Amino acid sequence: MARGVAGRERFAARGTAVIIWAALLMDPATHMKTTIEIADGLLEQARQMAARDGTTVRALVEMGLRRVVDERQRLPAFKLRDASFGGEGLQPEAQRGGWPVWRELAYEGRGT
Repeated sequence: MARGVAGRERFAARGTAVIIWAALLMDPATHMKTTIEIADGLLEQARQMAARDGTTVRALVEMGLRRVVDERQRLPAFKLRDASFGGEGLQPEAQRGGWPVWRELAYEGRGT
């Protein structure tokens, strides 16, 4: 039995996922091979869709990745809102120390 076939049978026997190889670009000078795990049911659906559409699972994977990357690039960058409030900095009693003093001030009057 060929080495690649035995490997596929070993992964298929797991029942949880099948590993496939996907060349992401056509140009041999710039493409990269990678291994991805795909749930058995999803892979079977992809194989049926590829056969019906006259394409390959690899092409479907690439189309899906492009779609997700394009979609996420269109999202606006996250910007944390300014939650500061007006004031004049630390109160005099908080300026005299670091964490121990700040913790004492934070818990002041709370029974500790």
